[in-house]
Amino acid sequence: MSSALTLVRGQILHFLSDPIQDDPSSYEYFADGALWIEQGKILKVGNWETITSTITPEKLSRATLYDYSGKLIMPGLVDTHCHYPQAKVIGSYGRQLLDWLNDYTFPTEAAFADPDVALRGAEYFVKRLLAHGTTTASVFATVHPTSVDAFMQTAEKYGLRMLCGKVMMDRHCPDNLRDTAQQSGIESQDLIDRWHGKGRLRYSITPRFAPTSTPEQLHIAGELYHSRPDLHVQSHLAENWDEIHWVRSLFPELFDYLNVYEYYGLTGERTIYGHCIHLSPREIQSMSEQGTAAAFCPTSNLFLGSGFFDYSKVAEANVRIGLATDVGGGTSFSLIRTLGEAYKVSQVHKQPLSALRGWYLATLGGAKALYLDSFIGNFTSGKEADFIVIDTSTIEELDYRLQGVESLSERLFALMIMGDERNIYATHIQGNKISFDA
Repeated sequence: MSSALTLVRGQILHFLSDPIQDDPSSYEYFADGALWIEQGKILKVGNWETITSTITPEKLSRATLYDYSGKLIMPGLVDTHCHYPQAKVIGSYGRQLLDWLNDYTFPTEAAFADPDVALRGAEYFVKRLLAHGTTTASVFATVHPTSVDAFMQTAEKYGLRMLCGKVMMDRHCPDNLRDTAQQSGIESQDLIDRWHGKGRLRYSITPRFAPTSTPEQLHIAGELYHSRPDLHVQSHLAENWDEIHWVRSLFPELFDYLNVYEYYGLTGERTIYGHCIHLSPREIQSMSEQGTAAAFCPTSNLFLGSGFFDYSKVAEANVRIGLATDVGGGTSFSLIRTLGEAYKVSQVHKQPLSALRGWYLATLGGAKALYLDSFIGNFTSGKEADFIVIDTSTIEELDYRLQGVESLSERLFALMIMGDERNIYATHIQGNKISFDA
């Protein structure tokens, strides 16, 4: 349960919009700031003296105070694409996407048919997300309904705003990971009934990717998505050239990869696709027009040799974009580390990602990509009070680098490049501080 009244002090930064060209009206920064939280939701944000002067002494006396003076407070980080069962295969050697799936991912996911394995995996994954400052994520389970139950049960225990779904996969996969089109529809519907809208949880329809679903299964996935006005969709798109050629051979009547998902009604609001590296101009334009989002997964794309997502080009087309670890193709739970890799990828395209745009991408940008920005992503009044506290002194090299640096952009950039999970001093959910050892 959330504390009724909570007051938080520290250096506060949050975004109001995409800081294109570092527009100062796109964010608010308070060097000595306050968050006033009631029943787990933000009521006020601003300068410490200003906010505290508007609160009655009686209320202040009843509030739980967290004094993080000298530390940076930001909204919780948002991971827009990750696979919780794949935490066991992070750092598996040197294959590209399709080999990597067959050699590492599929054998690991098969074990999640066991509810105890799934529950242990979910508990580990959620704790590591929180320890790394991630408070919301779009999460793939496995084909087994028990894997979704385990993740949702764990996320509910911590009171988290999370998305998750059962993988739908009825071809081109091992027998012990294959469902059928009808089975996937029935099981997904049961999970929707059990978990969607329970607490802060939402369900995502989750065909793994076009090659592992028959047309019949994709049709059922589309029907599920349109059966309720607030369900989500997550899958993969244009990650690897071999994958793209495979899709063309399986769906020769459709004119590109995205068109497969369009044909089966799996694009539009509340849909997000991982990677999106090798998009055609038509696909980019269509995603923009329909509101389909892209999850930018730089550590995974580099590790698997998939390519370099062109953030600047896709963002300029007004496609919603979120940042993602893609654990376990990605190499870290840390969205701070992931930001550093996103900057390096942007340099390949000679359009370097600014610090302000990077941190927007990891917070409000991710919330918008998941269509959750009415709940999370910044500190405007009424938002859920998920936030992190960052201490730059916990990494000696970063602390040394920042001595004498006063520019907010420069400080944020150094944190983005040199920082990691060691900088996460505290994580709060609905105002309450989470113990990473809980």
